Amino acid sequence: MRVEIKAKNNAELIRKLNESLNEEVTEVYINLRPTKEILVRILERAPNVRKISCPPSLYPKVSKKAINALAQMGIELVPGGYPRGRPRKYDERTIREVYDLIRKGVTPKEISSRMGIPLRTVYYLIEKMGARQWRE
Repeated sequence: MRVEIKAKNNAELIRKLNESLNEEVTEVYINLRPTKEILVRILERAPNVRKISCPPSLYPKVSKKAINALAQMGIELVPGGYPRGRPRKYDERTIREVYDLIRKGVTPKEISSRMGIPLRTVYYLIEKMGARQWRE
């Protein structure tokens, strides 16, 4: 079972770890840097944990000794979690469809009205793919 725990500070994180973890938990994601105190709390509350992950930006700040000690116990500490930045508005299928229409010679204005995508976004996708195969 995977558990995601988010907190604003270490005290809140430790409180949430005490409430959320049990023997069934095998994966834990925390949004703060895993200090020794936090790692010990995770191991006490979830003895069957095999994977602990934290944000990629905080992973380099984790003690190498802690990473090695966990590895010796068969537990991996890895960077992971949520992607950063703004979520994509259009899925890959929609973008692919725009690309296909561009390749077929459909004008950006026509693509915009057909698919309900802003004209500026269609031009952005054209620039992104490096295509100049359309004529207006």
